[in-house]
Amino acid sequence: MTTITVDVWLYGPLARYGGEAARRTYANLQLELPAESRMRELLARLALPTEERGITFINGNLCAMPGLQPDLDISLQDGDRVAFFHLQSMWPNQYRHGAAQTAELARAMDEGGGLFHDQASRRSPAEPPGD
Repeated sequence: MTTITVDVWLYGPLARYGGEAARRTYANLQLELPAESRMRELLARLALPTEERGITFINGNLCAMPGLQPDLDISLQDGDRVAFFHLQSMWPNQYRHGAAQTAELARAMDEGGGLFHDQASRRSPAEPPGD
C-alpha cells in the first residue's frame, strides 16, 4: 500500500489530540496515511471531532471555518501541511483580509448566500472601494 506523510499542527486545546507530541500550546506530528486519504480520514486518525476545530488550513490556504467545513472530502497529498486551530482561537491577523483559500471553501462561501471573509469581496466590480 502506498502512503503519504502529512505535517499536522494542532494549536491551543487541540494539542491534546497530538498524543506524545503534545506541548502546552501546540502539537506537531508527521503522520503516515494511505495515499488518497481525505481530510475526514485525517480527523478520524487523530480522533479529533470536526466540530471541535475552528479555522483550518492546508498548505496555508484556508479550508474550513466554524460551521463551514467543505474540506472533509479534500484529498491530501504527500507533504501537505495541515493546521488545526481551536474554536476559541483568534482569527490570525495575517488572514483577516484576503485569505488564500481552497476552491472548496470559496465555492461553499459563495453558495452560502454571500458569506464573505473581507469587505472587498462584497463590492461589485463597478462599485468603488470604501465604506
